[in-house]
Amino acid sequence: MDDNRRLRIAMLGHKTMPARDSSRGGIEVVVEELSIRMAAQGHDVTCYNRTGFDNGGLQEYKGVKLKPVYTIHRKGLAAVTSSIFAAFHAAFGKYDVVHFHAEGSCAMIWLPKLLGKKCIATIHGLDWQREKWGKGIGSRYIRFGEKTAVKYADEIIVLSKGVQVYFWKNYHRKTVFIPNGVNRPEIREAKEIKERFGLEKDSYILFLGRIVPEKGLRYLIEAYKGLNTDKRLVIAGGSSDTDKFAEELKEMAGENVIFTGFVSGRLHEELYSNAYIYVLPSDLEGMPLSLLEAMSYGNCCVVSDIEECSEVVNDKAVVFHKSDVRELREKLQELMDDMEVVERYKSEATEFICRKYSWESVMEKTLHLYRKKCK
Repeated sequence: MDDNRRLRIAMLGHKTMPARDSSRGGIEVVVEELSIRMAAQGHDVTCYNRTGFDNGGLQEYKGVKLKPVYTIHRKGLAAVTSSIFAAFHAAFGKYDVVHFHAEGSCAMIWLPKLLGKKCIATIHGLDWQREKWGKGIGSRYIRFGEKTAVKYADEIIVLSKGVQVYFWKNYHRKTVFIPNGVNRPEIREAKEIKERFGLEKDSYILFLGRIVPEKGLRYLIEAYKGLNTDKRLVIAGGSSDTDKFAEELKEMAGENVIFTGFVSGRLHEELYSNAYIYVLPSDLEGMPLSLLEAMSYGNCCVVSDIEECSEVVNDKAVVFHKSDVRELREKLQELMDDMEVVERYKSEATEFICRKYSWESVMEKTLHLYRKKCK
């Protein structure tokens, strides 16, 4: 296939694009970064958005066409209904490639495949393992989507080597490893965070991400409560159908723990820019964009030793054994007591992560996969 040929591409499985509020998660970031770059190269890109999100009534954004699809906004039904209607529309649309994001949306991948479309699936993580789904119908539906992707997808993209091993071990299915990217950010002074929360530069430990059980926040709060430090713990992020869990955390936490709720824009940037350390104590991840972002801002990071985190940081962050509260507390205390070590990690983080993970590279590898399948 001619590498200069203009491709017609559909993307689905995200909430909305552009996403500027609490609807912006890892999948939304990936879809936005890829679709805008592909459109800028002259490709015809359409993103299928769920209804019910305020994006100003946009029909196009930075060259990307936006199509709303019917969505039932009830727990467990939003992703299912939107992906069903998006897949039907894409199946009968004039597309060369239909790109499904997340396991649940892949339950419908057979339909555009049946009608001659090339279908790519990106597995952002093993979503059926997330605690909020339990062992009920939601988890079973996501597993069904995973198996449907294995059977019908022309190519499966995974974001970590661990998930790549999982697909080979469980399905003997080859996958393509294309990790996420990161942009080099602008460092912000502590202004808004000082006004709203009384936070100064290097005065706090930061967690920034979704407030869900698999992020290891129980461990973080338990470890923090045993620290000898005057630094505060900031937990920034919104819940994802997990309000009860968020309330449990607030009951656990002491007065030195700040829950900011969902953050975006300048507040989001200031929190990353001024943290003493960033902590991601997850039990389960796909590929943590928040970790890439934290390192891009030059943070000293502390992460659990799950493969999805450890393969990102190499030796440029502090690693502790997953779910081990005592070891996490010990690692944090060492960093509280030794600013020189913290500064050494900070000095190396930005260049390391921005060289290793580039959205331009992610986009080029993804387009190469499209072209290979469309020959």
